[in-house]
Amino acid sequence: MSRIGKAPINVPSGVTITVSNDNVVTVKGPKGELTQAVDSDITVNQEDGVVTVTRPSEQKRHKALHGLYRSLLNNMVVGVTEGYKISQELVGVGYRATNTGNTLDLVLGYSHHYVFQLPEEIKVTTTSEKGQTPKIILESIDKQLIGQVAAKIRSLRTPEPYKGKGIKFVGEVLRRKAGKSASKK
Repeated sequence: MSRIGKAPINVPSGVTITVSNDNVVTVKGPKGELTQAVDSDITVNQEDGVVTVTRPSEQKRHKALHGLYRSLLNNMVVGVTEGYKISQELVGVGYRATNTGNTLDLVLGYSHHYVFQLPEEIKVTTTSEKGQTPKIILESIDKQLIGQVAAKIRSLRTPEPYKGKGIKFVGEVLRRKAGKSASKK
């Protein structure tokens, strides 16, 4: 049996979860509201502040969906209570990031700027202090959306293995390679 799917989801106070007849789960909390359509084979039960997800059989498909929907619902509960935050830093000479509202303007060493329009659900802030790398901070209640946007921003200039220049997550450890002089013996 799925260990992730078996685990119950504790619903904190201030969060309401409703399951419609067509298996659409809506989670409302202090930070916002999220909805997720759940496969018709999977059942979502709520009682006494605990949400459980059950599957009808031991088929491989049902096992996969069981853990998937439990994780998605748990991410929704965490999102509407605490929210998600991703920090990225720009490593490289002349790399800059500025934002006006939800528009992110990036200077990444190319001949042109990247102007990136973010979805309304994501709040972006940029910091650039003297002596430190510029940082992009993304905040949202939707874990999937914020992860997808952060990956898209990172793909504009992925960190290279020799000098480490590019957009990386704060705390990310890059595998570095030796330069040309290491190959000579």
